[in-house]
Amino acid sequence: MTHRTLILGSRGSQLALRQSELVREALLSAHPDLLIEIKIIKTKGDKLQHLALDASGDKGLFTGELEASLRRGEIDLAVHSLKDLPVDPAEGTCLAAYLPRAVTHDTLIGPCPLESLPEGAVVGTSSKRRAYQIALHYPHLRTEPIRGNVETRIGKVHSGLFDATLLAEAGLSRLGMDELERYPIKEAVIVPAPGQAAIAVQTRIDDTELHSLLESIHDAKTEREVTIERSLLKRLGGGCALPLGCVCHITDDQAELRVFYASSSGEKHYKAKHTVPLSEIDRLLDHLTDELRSITTA
Repeated sequence: MTHRTLILGSRGSQLALRQSELVREALLSAHPDLLIEIKIIKTKGDKLQHLALDASGDKGLFTGELEASLRRGEIDLAVHSLKDLPVDPAEGTCLAAYLPRAVTHDTLIGPCPLESLPEGAVVGTSSKRRAYQIALHYPHLRTEPIRGNVETRIGKVHSGLFDATLLAEAGLSRLGMDELERYPIKEAVIVPAPGQAAIAVQTRIDDTELHSLLESIHDAKTEREVTIERSLLKRLGGGCALPLGCVCHITDDQAELRVFYASSSGEKHYKAKHTVPLSEIDRLLDHLTDELRSITTA
């Protein structure tokens, strides 16, 4: 590669910076002579801390400014939590690499497991996907919106503002919070968001030199799984605020797909697990698209 310092764009939260550092470390491990700088870019979602996520109407709430900087040539690559990224990358860009995916399940931060919380306990979540599944399995609990980064949300629980909150286990692990008291939630109870726990690297389409470098850190299995999940999300026309849970696990030539979907009010829902040969995955996605659309049109 020509002598060039790569500028890596990242949000400024501790989790975003840690994920960007993981990409940087992976690239330097494969290419020790690279020079890589991390540039912090503040997104709309970072600035509007009091806006409910599902009220913004913005599919790129946490990614738009990163993509704009990439297109303008101010950064060479952008690092994203894939679940925050719209299904269609900005014009002139592409997702060039995925790091190996971490564990995909959600985790409860609180005094006891979700099923043991007392009547009327308040669980903080701004995700309809999580809130509607909590209501489905634990109707004795209440959910209320909560905003802020990982540390802020944990602090709101520890200060007594909420009895508990739900976070992705992958983020907690990446932040090294091994000593934090928490309780894993089975994917059968809370189906994760499409792309959850995956770190994606976005570049300009024409930066073929960088694409060659990124091949060394790319995980093909992660790409296959998240592509299936995000294909269903795209078919439903949604962003990260859509009440859709979808997680895919591929073993050999079999795909296991867990899906949760609800109407905007949460009154109607669909929840199931499907296991099919990979050769049949498109047929399954077609079936699911029709089934899930019927929930919102009935």
